[in-house]
Amino acid sequence: MDNGIPVYVMDFPGHEILKIEVVYRAGRPEEDKHLASRATARLVREGTASHTGAEIAEHIDFYGGSLHIPTNLDTANFLLFALHKYAAELIPVFAGLFQEPVFPADELETFKRTSIQELMVDLDKEEVLAYRRITELIYGENHPYGYNSTPADYAALTRDDLIRHFNHWYTPANCRIFVSGRVDAPVLQLLNQHFGQTQRQGRLLDVPPQIADYQPKKEHIKHAGSLQTAIKIGRRLFSRQHPDYNGVYVLNTILGGYFGSRLMMNVREKRGYTYNIYSTADSMLYAGCLYVATEVHTGKAGATIREIFSEMKRLRDTPVSTEELAMVRNYLLGMLLNGLDGPLNTSDVVKTLITDDLPLQAFDDLVHTIRTITPEQLLELANRYLQPEDFWTVTVGK
Repeated sequence: MDNGIPVYVMDFPGHEILKIEVVYRAGRPEEDKHLASRATARLVREGTASHTGAEIAEHIDFYGGSLHIPTNLDTANFLLFALHKYAAELIPVFAGLFQEPVFPADELETFKRTSIQELMVDLDKEEVLAYRRITELIYGENHPYGYNSTPADYAALTRDDLIRHFNHWYTPANCRIFVSGRVDAPVLQLLNQHFGQTQRQGRLLDVPPQIADYQPKKEHIKHAGSLQTAIKIGRRLFSRQHPDYNGVYVLNTILGGYFGSRLMMNVREKRGYTYNIYSTADSMLYAGCLYVATEVHTGKAGATIREIFSEMKRLRDTPVSTEELAMVRNYLLGMLLNGLDGPLNTSDVVKTLITDDLPLQAFDDLVHTIRTITPEQLLELANRYLQPEDFWTVTVGK
């Protein structure tokens, strides 16, 4: 781009769909206390100096396009799908969202009112309360990964907050564009014409937030009228740049990352305590976490927690069998292969690596780890990262 915005092109001649994703690194804890980052991303589409939000939506729909704004903790992402033949009609309108948004006051009020209503519904769910609390404990309540919104936060949000956030973060220096499908010279010319001429001032903003140091503990939240108890057991981990990430990715899959996992086979299939139980290893740009989640009958909560830690102990004490490891290898390699099915999926893989500040080689490194990791290496990782004293335990119920 003429203004320095990096554009990552994945050209697939003959493919008639264009996928254009604009990514801004946006949001720091000091500036996100009143939801400015989230609200700005949601309301960018609701009107510019040239078009109302309704006109933008009608225009995109008329030409067969679709606009999506996926949720992300480290970036603001805007995703346009378009037919190649209508690129000239859709790219200018799409680009206009990031050049002259007006953030209409009535749309902001609607956003606030709707968000508060949705939040109040969510706050009546045990699983939501458990997730909010475990992230607060793992990262700290003021950290962007641990911060949870309140009705008062939404009520305090002003149009000036959105304008200030937009002017500070939505600059060429903070932007990357990923485009895949049939990306020929006319498409690149359109992108440069409508994105590459923006000269708004700004610099690359990259300030890793500080994570408070907390001592893991157990916590129960009483929730009147609960028929089940929500359980979240989690610990702080690291970003994908950490040398142990790939191994923990495999280890987590064995513990609770797929339908045939240890937790599923024990807590669901053998004991019948729950319909669903899983573990996940989340990684963001600056940190990550590993947590186990399930909902069970209140009378089975204690037994379920014991079984979860029992499965962690088994992974610490006994090497994974070659048969189980082979099954997990096949599952994970199949998932990665499916993620490369077609140009649009491939672009997601490339986008994720680049926005996580990883080289493209990182994908090959993950594949290599899955293929070669040994039971002994998994045993070592389990003893490093599955120690019970490192985990917070949150339960929500009667």
